Amino acid sequence: MKSILIIGMGKFGHHLCENLIALGNDVMAVDEREECVTDLIYKVTNVQIGDCTNPQVIKSLGVGNFDLVFVCIGANFQNSLEVTNLVKEMGAKYVISKANRDVHAKFLLKNGADEVIYPDRDIAEKVAKRFSVDHVFDYVQLDDKYSIYEIPPCREWIGQTITAVNVRQNYHVNILGVKKGDTTDIMPAPDYEFKENEHLMVLGTSESIMKILKQI
Repeated sequence: MKSILIIGMGKFGHHLCENLIALGNDVMAVDEREECVTDLIYKVTNVQIGDCTNPQVIKSLGVGNFDLVFVCIGANFQNSLEVTNLVKEMGAKYVISKANRDVHAKFLLKNGADEVIYPDRDIAEKVAKRFSVDHVFDYVQLDDKYSIYEIPPCREWIGQTITAVNVRQNYHVNILGVKKGDTTDIMPAPDYEFKENEHLMVLGTSESIMKILKQI
């Protein structure tokens, strides 16, 4: 469980806040507009209303007491930049700022952000990957080279074991898990036998995984 401050309670800030609470974190939500935090009063640890471009407001929040500070101001980049800089100057341990463009990210990183996230771009990329190719149920990009795909097993694999198919050698991927309904078998044993109506969590390059998808 972590202590987290979220500044900027737009749509992304709200979704982030609710998910962090669901995971058991202590969250303080801050926005200059009262209507943006009213619905969170009974969900978060604390709610504050104030303009975080004002140093006195930032100081009153005690940003150094939080494990993480998210700056989720998306509509006004100047404000996002100022707030990012202020929270870092006032002792924030780790600052994560929301960006919409690469040029914004560069400025945020130079002015206090320890990390920058692109929620709109990341979601768009994930959706594009998932729906551009058949048989992709989910997708997580790890870096520029490797990704994890949730896919069905090839028809010719059904009834055979991981060892017999020799997945790693023949297909250059690793089977991280087998998903059946709401349960997932993590790191299945080499003698695991592939079955119909299951999903595989496969780690590899996009090129290797696309070759598998062509055989499904």
